[in-house]
Amino acid sequence: MYAVVLSIDMIIYTNPDMAAAQKTIIIFEYLFFSVLMTMPMPFLLHCCGESQKSSVPLRTVMALWGIFCIVLFSSQFTDAFYYTADNQYFRAPLFPLMIAPLAVIMLLNTACLIKRRKKLSKKIFTALLVYLLPTTILVISYMFAAVDTLVSFWMALCGMTMFCLILTDNVEKYMKQQREIATQRADIMVLQMRPHFICNTMMGIYYLCDQDTKKAKQVTLDFTTYLRKNFAAIASEDTIPFSAELEHTRAYLAVEQAQFEDSLFVSFDTPHTMFRVPPLTLQPIVENAVKHGMKSSGEPVHISVITRNTDTASEIIVEDDGPGFNPVNDNKPHIALNNIRERLELMCRGKLEISQREGGGTLVKVTIPTV
Repeated sequence: MYAVVLSIDMIIYTNPDMAAAQKTIIIFEYLFFSVLMTMPMPFLLHCCGESQKSSVPLRTVMALWGIFCIVLFSSQFTDAFYYTADNQYFRAPLFPLMIAPLAVIMLLNTACLIKRRKKLSKKIFTALLVYLLPTTILVISYMFAAVDTLVSFWMALCGMTMFCLILTDNVEKYMKQQREIATQRADIMVLQMRPHFICNTMMGIYYLCDQDTKKAKQVTLDFTTYLRKNFAAIASEDTIPFSAELEHTRAYLAVEQAQFEDSLFVSFDTPHTMFRVPPLTLQPIVENAVKHGMKSSGEPVHISVITRNTDTASEIIVEDDGPGFNPVNDNKPHIALNNIRERLELMCRGKLEISQREGGGTLVKVTIPTV
């Protein structure tokens, strides 16, 4: 609105027949100009988590702005502050008194910002300081010198700079929140491990202790590795080496194969391991293939895990010859796969694609761009 009023002022400034309109435009020009100076205080209080209703600085700012508005509207009935003649604008002796409340507002804004700097992020503090400090100096100068154009230009420039800094800060906060949400979902997924899988494994180990002690020891070791990797994923806030995720997956499959040794066959072709992935990326994909493949038919399930390095990305491919996946007709909420997809996008700009495998079954492809 301030820019619109300034544009109208520039149009009628050179037209002597618009003298009455010129004086009215000046009222709106100063009014919108002053509103820009009251806005930083409530924003500052919001960023600091302080109540605006009981804020003494905010009440002071609004009181000063009220005084300015009273003086501004009173100036229409006197030439003591400013006057127009032949459609030209002139300052009067009491002009500094009209601008004085605005100068005090800016000084108060700046003082409150500096006092609360430890409560603000670095970007928010910098953005407000970039806007307030130069504008305060210019408003004080404006009380004694005709720097109208410079004030308008500088306020617009500082305002845009402040907006860009605050926008980037908000984007960073949003991305951080999304990463935290994805991590929390991963934590929940780990904590909600299938109870029957754990129970079946423990019972399997129990019976193996009498039938095959050596195998029971190996399954116990694999199961311990699987559990340790799951709980380590909870504490991880960053990507991990793919080799660690591969070890986790092998431990999980070793436990499953101990229970379904005649029904579950797995092959690995993973020469490329020198890249990083979000924790719990490969293991849940493989677990999903095992769960749906073993549940859907009595036929043996074959799963292959492949990695390859292209010029632009690292790829992980998991194939199975189970019942297959139809993205059109399958309305089941694939929570684990959606969780992996979200974390891949947020943590390493990766993507996950699911398609039907040639010859039947499902193909899951993870692509992680090379940094």
